[in-house]
Amino acid sequence: MKRLTFVAVLAAFAATAQAAPETFVIDNSHTYPHFTYNHLGFSNQTHKFDKTSGKVVLDRAAKAGSAIVTIDATSVNTGHAVFNEHLQAADFFDTAKYPTITFKSDKMAFRGDQPVSLVGDLTIKGVTKQVTLDITHFKCQPHPMLKVEACGANATTQVKRSEFNMGKNVPFVSDEVTLTLAIEAVREQPAAQ
Repeated sequence: MKRLTFVAVLAAFAATAQAAPETFVIDNSHTYPHFTYNHLGFSNQTHKFDKTSGKVVLDRAAKAGSAIVTIDATSVNTGHAVFNEHLQAADFFDTAKYPTITFKSDKMAFRGDQPVSLVGDLTIKGVTKQVTLDITHFKCQPHPMLKVEACGANATTQVKRSEFNMGKNVPFVSDEVTLTLAIEAVREQPAAQ
């Protein structure tokens, strides 16, 4: 009987350990925040940012999570240096005053075992608005090269740039902008004792 009790205690401890929240650190080299808008009715243009950092916390047992993502707005990349400078000027991102874009959320919704959305605060150019990032893809598995667990996701939302004091050339260039985050993150390892 004592043996069964001991085994039950060990099993309960193992289940609790597995259910603990896990922190994943964003892998900048495989994270691709980008934005799409319509240009003069001719085409939909997509540009990206090259530098992103942050963390995602998953509590799969509680079906909860949080995220903080920081995008370096000075790393905006259109493929053209002159246009990069144009977007960093005061009419748009104004990176001299507001060098970062942030998204902070502690409201992750699940459907079954899968996260499906994040509600949080998006701050661009000093203006903060609540947005919902819809998660269109999500997967966690052991990373084949790093030999630790990693998670990846694609999430998207739509905003009006005029609400972030970036309304120059509306409506010729669309006010509606689709923001997409393709993200990969690696489980944070405990600090060496």
